[in-house]
Amino acid sequence: MTGRLLHLMRHGAPAITGRLLGHADWPATEAGTAACVARAAALNVGAIVASDLLRARVPAEAIAASRHIVPQIDSRWRELDFGAWDGVDPAALDAAALADFHADPDTCPPPGGERWSALRARVYAALGALPPEPTLVVTHGGAMRAALALLCGFDQRQLWAFDLPYASCLTVRLWPGERPFAQIVGLAA
Repeated sequence: MTGRLLHLMRHGAPAITGRLLGHADWPATEAGTAACVARAAALNVGAIVASDLLRARVPAEAIAASRHIVPQIDSRWRELDFGAWDGVDPAALDAAALADFHADPDTCPPPGGERWSALRARVYAALGALPPEPTLVVTHGGAMRAALALLCGFDQRQLWAFDLPYASCLTVRLWPGERPFAQIVGLAA
């Protein structure tokens, strides 16, 4: 049985860093977009999918234009909605509430924000809608971690063992099916 490659790329560096951006729609910097384009240069893909948020969509559109591919924009690949915490520096938040969120983001979501299980459900649906050819998805750190949890079975603590800097690309060999699974075959950070 052969799987197909799925490349999950974190968006380019946004104009504002050091904050929980969530659904806040700050664009990637020109340098952040260029870093994504450079990272994607060696990838052999037939399709490109992106979150609808500017910091992911604009780099995906630049990558797609260089390959004469029309990118698919899919809001299911958005970052976790941090609700009242969107755009806030974590240092400005109540330390106990932030620790509770990191320990159990499903039971202790941000105020007015999204539960981890909701993000996983979105990403699961998005995975099921991917085209059959090797695909690049330009997305967010949270969505990438949700995909790893779903495809590789990582638990919450293990997910934070991966550093996913801006423009990093995680490649998995994906075996689709009723319960898709994957093997990590590369991480370029």
